[in-house]
Amino acid sequence: MIPTSKPKSNSHPWCIIRQLPNIQRLVVARFRRRNDADAYLQILRRLLPAASHVIVFDSTVIEILGEGEKSLLEQLV
Repeated sequence: MIPTSKPKSNSHPWCIIRQLPNIQRLVVARFRRRNDADAYLQILRRLLPAASHVIVFDSTVIEILGEGEKSLLEQLV
């Protein structure tokens, strides 16, 4: 069965953002756990020392979840 595309749930809320000129940003990668994002950020800083990257928690995906998923997420947090 081929999965259909649907809005991304909150399964990968941790993002690494590359800060670009003129207040622009680019999502480089998404992670389920903060520790995974930290490890990947260390690698990026070694490979691209001149680039600016930060880790953020993307809470906007919570807004697109259904009521059942929201209550489950609130229990986890």
